[in-house]
Amino acid sequence: MASVYFNLPALGWDGDFAASLKPGHVPARVTRVDRGTCDVFTADGELRAAHSAALKRAAAADPVALPCVGDWVAIDGDNQIQEILPRRSSIVRAGVTPGVAQGQVLAANVDVVYIAEPAVPRVDLGRIERFLALAWESGAQPVVLITKADLTSVDLAEVEAAAPGATVRAVSSLTGEGLEEVRIRPARTAVLLGKSGAGKSTLVNALAGADRMATQEIRAADGRGRHTTVHRELLLLPGGGMIIDTPGLRSIGLYDAEEGLSQAFSELEELAGQCRFHDCAHEAEPGCAVLAAAEEGELSERRLASWRKLQREALWMASRTDARLRAEKTREWKIIHKSMRGRNRP
Repeated sequence: MASVYFNLPALGWDGDFAASLKPGHVPARVTRVDRGTCDVFTADGELRAAHSAALKRAAAADPVALPCVGDWVAIDGDNQIQEILPRRSSIVRAGVTPGVAQGQVLAANVDVVYIAEPAVPRVDLGRIERFLALAWESGAQPVVLITKADLTSVDLAEVEAAAPGATVRAVSSLTGEGLEEVRIRPARTAVLLGKSGAGKSTLVNALAGADRMATQEIRAADGRGRHTTVHRELLLLPGGGMIIDTPGLRSIGLYDAEEGLSQAFSELEELAGQCRFHDCAHEAEPGCAVLAAAEEGELSERRLASWRKLQREALWMASRTDARLRAEKTREWKIIHKSMRGRNRP
């Protein structure tokens, strides 16, 4: 057992989590996940905990049941994780396995989602909107960070228009611009999401005041960095806050993100409610408030196209998920019927 002890409330533990912990189990917070094992913080120190057989069975049916960084888990006397305590928030994207309609949890029990988008070579508003849909769906508060702001001027008003309800900040890990405004308060947890080279690890090091995560030089031609973070990890910061650094995300598929999309495009959802027909597809129908706003210049064609694209993706994923659930239910009934036929044989 490690000689370092942790104050669980400083890690985010409270009475609600305690109420869900079964007698005989010890609470722990997951800081890193490897195949079948996790690094966790407990009141008695840091240790390695393995997945129990019950946890493996649950995860085989649904990967969302796997522990992820930020989870609070219950471990037994053999340092096995018996269950995941109810998550207050979770960042879930569509799984990366082709043809499989399942989710993957990137981080859990976070209070703030920092969406890192580099200022160079240009800010990608569509990517920000996609990340915002994930962030809003998670239940945490999204904050858009335009990183590497020292390399070029940034039109924050344009970003704010694509991020209604979210805070937008320009930050520079090199000059320190904006860092004080994004420092994480004690006992609160943030997660950093963004593409490779967005400056996430450099930002973590700047907030930590030390080189906690590996980084690489950016290219002078376009300001791009190269991917360095290879795992998700929860880090304790000076002042008591916590941050989860993540590898750059190439695939950011939406998974069960209907509410998140509604919040990410709140002004379009409001316009859609004013359409003449309740089932308006916003393509060519008469009395469409969305099309009218686009024609009058109140709604940009870029944002309308982004909304349509993400909605189509969300609907496709929902149909695949429904099909998977139907298939699983059919398979379960076949097993039950086969078992009953065996029992009824003379």
